[in-house]
Amino acid sequence: MNILVIGAGAREHALLRGLSLDPAHPSLHVAPGNAGMTRLATVHPLSVTDAEATVALATEIGADLVVIGPEVPLVAGVSDALRAAGFAVFGPSRAAAQLEGSKAFAKEVMAAAGVNTATAEQIAPGASAEDIEAALDRFGPTWVVKDDGLAGGKGVVVTPRREAARAHVDSVLGAGNPVLLESFLDGPEVSLFCLVDGETVVPLLPAQDHKRAFDNDEGPNTGGMGAYTPLPWLPEGGVERIVREVCEPVAREMVARGTPYSGLLYAGLAWGQNGPAVVEFNARFGDPETQAVLALLRTPLAGLLDAVARGTLAQQPPLEWEEGSAVTVVLAAGGYPESPRKGDALAGIPADEDQAYTLHAGTAAAADAAEDGSGYVSAGGRVLSVVGKGGDLAQARRRAYGLIEQIEMEGSFYRKDIGAAAEEGRISTP
Repeated sequence: MNILVIGAGAREHALLRGLSLDPAHPSLHVAPGNAGMTRLATVHPLSVTDAEATVALATEIGADLVVIGPEVPLVAGVSDALRAAGFAVFGPSRAAAQLEGSKAFAKEVMAAAGVNTATAEQIAPGASAEDIEAALDRFGPTWVVKDDGLAGGKGVVVTPRREAARAHVDSVLGAGNPVLLESFLDGPEVSLFCLVDGETVVPLLPAQDHKRAFDNDEGPNTGGMGAYTPLPWLPEGGVERIVREVCEPVAREMVARGTPYSGLLYAGLAWGQNGPAVVEFNARFGDPETQAVLALLRTPLAGLLDAVARGTLAQQPPLEWEEGSAVTVVLAAGGYPESPRKGDALAGIPADEDQAYTLHAGTAAAADAAEDGSGYVSAGGRVLSVVGKGGDLAQARRRAYGLIEQIEMEGSFYRKDIGAAAEEGRISTP
């Protein structure tokens, strides 16, 4: 089985690792990939939004399955071009991917499906200063301001300061994108990935992301600085409730609209007084939650993704999971997320073990790249993800931090508190 993975980050590295462990031993290809993926897959150059080039590459390697990692090619319609050429694709159509590509569209779908979410109002480019101020008057005292488009997880500002909210509104409108103002949803956040094949919905383990750059949830929003799974504080039956109240109704609504969903639906939620409410949807595996969730999956990944792509998910047996917990911690470049440094040398990356290993994201090979983990340089804001597994969250955290502490890169930083609040029992639902 030839599998082509589209993407270049730690999420795609986690997918490749999971696919490489499949008993069927698929032949793996990745495009455009990164330097750390060469041990698992053949790396091909590619612009991920170039549908014609993607189809040509899939044809060249005889791909039996194409797995699309990032949101950008999905919203650009690359999956449609591949399906039209006869390929099995894991990833929704362009129309279905609007659940992530347009937050206003997602709100419309949720309203039709009866899904609990924040109230929202859109501000279009060209709005007058008076209209913007009037809209801001209708929200607060905590403002949630979103770029109504793709922003790689960094287009959201949550602030009690009205001037900061207005500044983000002006920034997004200045870039030509609409703005979405939302009411603030209180309660701990939950990320739940669901495999969706029409009206068939199969949840993975719940996880929690850490978006802010620095410890204690301080600093700017990022694409994600770490995650852990499962969630010891989630109420009993919580996953089933999210599936029943959120994911299944949305899947049914998409089928009713003639745009059935096929792929990974990521529900980002806040668990408040009335239970789960949707903060946002993503149309693909989330990064960094994927790194932790897939670390515990025992069910062969290749067959699972292939079943979704071919419309046979309902025929698959229940998923199997390892006991225990998994934690991923992101090593970021100096200056991330505003202006990350590039070209800094990495050293001291330990050899991978079953219980603790490294996944590459923003790395490139230096001229003297070596098998011992030296010879890589930074090439992006989030440079590496380290993963630790254990019998409980405390052990998983120790293994993840024991690994990342060995890695050296000038100017780099990472959060020291990924999963700490859950380990210490400081998270609870209302």
